[in-house]
Amino acid sequence: MKKFFIGLAIFGVFIIYSIGIRHQRPIIAKPASLTKASSPNPTSTGSGTASQTSGNTTTASSASSASGHYKDGSYTGSIADAYYGQVQVQVTVANGKISDVKFLQYPNTHSTSVYINQQAMPYLKQEAIQSQNGNVQIISGATFTSQAFIQSLTNALSKANA
Repeated sequence: MKKFFIGLAIFGVFIIYSIGIRHQRPIIAKPASLTKASSPNPTSTGSGTASQTSGNTTTASSASSASGHYKDGSYTGSIADAYYGQVQVQVTVANGKISDVKFLQYPNTHSTSVYINQQAMPYLKQEAIQSQNGNVQIISGATFTSQAFIQSLTNALSKANA
């Protein structure tokens, strides 16, 4: 009888522990390059090229700006695999510089993916605009999304090169 209660207690502790672990949310850390205003050009912890190509076309004006090194317009990057889903971005270039980055696709089929990406996507967008290239830091806790973002962003920027 004593063994039964010990086994029941161990099982109860296991259930309580499992529930607690399931409801913990990952912590997304702000990249160091965004916390230090003096760092003009962040170092990349990874860069990549697009692993898949997309049938999307780019829309760009024929005029190239003298103040930046990209052609003005909107450029859609390739679809990149982020393990839990796909990432695709659209880069808007104005006056030769990246002015906006929009996520067209991102992993959003699970609540944890939604939670992580809601925190990571603004940082990735801010990093891309700040660096003006595809060299953005990978967000801790959102590694797969960050790597896929870099691939899609790099592909879009290659289309925007003047």
